[in-house]
Amino acid sequence: MLTGTAVAVIGAALLAVFAVLPAEYGIDPTGFGTATRLTEIAHPANKYLARGLKRTGVFTPSDTPPAPEPGAKDHWSFEIGPYEGIELKYVLEQGKPITFFWSATGPLDYDMHAHPFDGGTELTESYSIAKADHLGGRYVAAFTGIHGWYWQNRSFNRVPLTLDASGKMTGSKLFGPFGEQDRALTPPPAS
Repeated sequence: MLTGTAVAVIGAALLAVFAVLPAEYGIDPTGFGTATRLTEIAHPANKYLARGLKRTGVFTPSDTPPAPEPGAKDHWSFEIGPYEGIELKYVLEQGKPITFFWSATGPLDYDMHAHPFDGGTELTESYSIAKADHLGGRYVAAFTGIHGWYWQNRSFNRVPLTLDASGKMTGSKLFGPFGEQDRALTPPPAS
């Protein structure tokens, strides 16, 4: 019985080192996780971020709301439930700019990313992936496609989120538990 227990403990330790650590945490002490691409499971967005960060002049972050860009204006609010996520994207042509500022009442994990119409999600590029309660800046579309954010609430609280954007966007889409929906651009309320 002691031998069986020892074999089980050794087997579990090997499984943890060779599979669980690389796949769950991106920790790869043996190199096996990299060779078998298990480390990509832990951080799948890293390849998209590496692709997006190769570009210059696409995203200029700002800690405060930037000056509005000429063109359309959009105001959007949504309350993200506990352990839920939502994605909003704008339709932009290559070279067209927007400015934006989003804020939430608590920290959200977010991924600011885009993908072209030609080539689809396989060509996704991320420009900022982090956890924050706000983000703003100026963004210039590197290609014609859909450009925006995915937010995830990793708390037990409901988190209201508000986004204001302006610029050359021609449409907007929401992606969530309800599927994909086109949404009309909504001007901000009069102040």
